[in-house]
Amino acid sequence: MKGPVFHLCVNEGFTSIQASGVTVTDDVIAVFNDMKVRKAQANEEDKKKRKKAVLFCISPDKQNIILEEGKEILCGDVGTTVKDPYLEFVKMLPSDDCRYALYDATYETKETKKEDLVFIFWAPETASMKSKMIYASSKEAIKKKFSGIKHELQANFLEEIKDRRTLAEKLGGSAVITLEGSPL
Repeated sequence: MKGPVFHLCVNEGFTSIQASGVTVTDDVIAVFNDMKVRKAQANEEDKKKRKKAVLFCISPDKQNIILEEGKEILCGDVGTTVKDPYLEFVKMLPSDDCRYALYDATYETKETKKEDLVFIFWAPETASMKSKMIYASSKEAIKKKFSGIKHELQANFLEEIKDRRTLAEKLGGSAVITLEGSPL
């Protein structure tokens, strides 16, 4: 019996080796690095352009993990066009297909206010079996590129991810008292 087939992709703009054959694009890695690095000296304009949330999908040809066009929330939108960034993020998730996401959570514990990046794997029950399989088998590819992520959430039901306590549990359990300024 043969083992898994590995593909090495060295085309410009793509880097990774994965059993599923799906490659993480450099654009995805660049977005992660931008979100991970919070520049304290950044001016107000740069802070507004920083991403609060972003979705990633598998390309139509099933070869690459890419940014999903138009599926992002900018920090500058929060408080202006976006009142509740977490609820807006949940609304971006497709009801019948899988996605990966990064969410920059702002939360408070009894001791302090914090910000942490969360990797989210959205695999709704209504997604096709093929979609669930390719996203599940490609998850490690994207996670390996997102070094330093402390929190991961996998959700399969809309009610589960809509409940901010689900995310709060991943961030610190009962110590978390607010998420995005809203009490739990």
